Amino acid sequence: MRLFSFHLMPYPGLPEDYDGPAWITCPNRLFDPALGTALYNRYLDELVYAEELGFDGVCVNEHHQNAYGLMPSPNLMAAALARQTSRVRIAVVGNALPLYDPPTRVAEEFAMIDNLSGGRLIAGMVVGGGPEYYSFSINPAEARERFAEAHDLVIRAWTEPGPFEFIGKHYKIRYVNSWPRPVQQPHPEVWIPGAGSLETVEFVARHRYAYMGIPYFHISVFERMFGLMRQACENEGYEADPLQLGWLVPIFVAETDAEARRRYEDHFWYFVKRLLPGISISPPGYTSVRSLENIMKGGASFAEFLDSWDQVVEGRYAIVGSPETVLEALSENVERLGVGNLLGLFQLGTLGPEDTRRNLELFATEVAPGLRARFPGTTRRDMAGVGE
Repeated sequence: MRLFSFHLMPYPGLPEDYDGPAWITCPNRLFDPALGTALYNRYLDELVYAEELGFDGVCVNEHHQNAYGLMPSPNLMAAALARQTSRVRIAVVGNALPLYDPPTRVAEEFAMIDNLSGGRLIAGMVVGGGPEYYSFSINPAEARERFAEAHDLVIRAWTEPGPFEFIGKHYKIRYVNSWPRPVQQPHPEVWIPGAGSLETVEFVARHRYAYMGIPYFHISVFERMFGLMRQACENEGYEADPLQLGWLVPIFVAETDAEARRRYEDHFWYFVKRLLPGISISPPGYTSVRSLENIMKGGASFAEFLDSWDQVVEGRYAIVGSPETVLEALSENVERLGVGNLLGLFQLGTLGPEDTRRNLELFATEVAPGLRARFPGTTRRDMAGVGE
């Protein structure tokens, strides 16, 4: 079991009278640079604090033109964290490869972060969410093949002596000769998140990477997707390692169950009702028919459609309560899902700095030791260079 603190870096200052989506068309006049300055520094401090508390790693991610998460360049955040930390793994979950032209920029920047951190990078690679294809005016029908081609280019840049020529359908580079090279050999651990695409699951299994389940769905959706991941690994001739599976879930710990709900619920609903709308926009051609059918199986359980706290608790959309309650709920579902990576969202929506730090402290001191005792060690590898 590895424990990560995942930060979305959300924007908590949307006006009360704004009722539009948080994605693509949310007017940027609503962004206050003074607030943004404070938020970026606060959010980085919260990730650095996770190292002080004993977390195994921290996570950042990439989204564009939205209030949901203020990280159009997670690599900038990862570079700052590489200098401010000394032990934790730094997971960029991940770079949206089709948005980079050429993708060798990803190979270079990830290698820089791996060097700055002394070999602590986890290299996340993603197709990119549907809204990104509107924001970048990229043909969504090419998303999957652009991702696969960019992935191959990045891995070759890390592992194949240069210079060499790369001629693909979407990327043509006369000289591939990436400087610097990553510290981790043959390359950093690779994570790929997913929200129901069967092509993603099959790609991850084929390359023996790690699959991170996107939150905001009923726990049964995670159970089904991780089952599909295990089956995909069996189809490739091997048994999935728990460290190839990660569950991302909002977590909030307070002294009692009642206190936790009182301090957290309003912030959760701001996130669900103000920041999630627009995230599920999917342009025509972005998703295959077979994957769309699979996604639709869990579509009705998407968090945006929640309307009661009982639904939140029953579906494990967030794990909220006293240390004892949170430990039992997490243990039950880690066992149920069979994951080796727990990615906690310890700040969500409008949750303030004091509550966020107290949440992290209580989790680290009162919950994490119990989780580590129940799920000791790792299974068979540290996962560095996995996929070779």
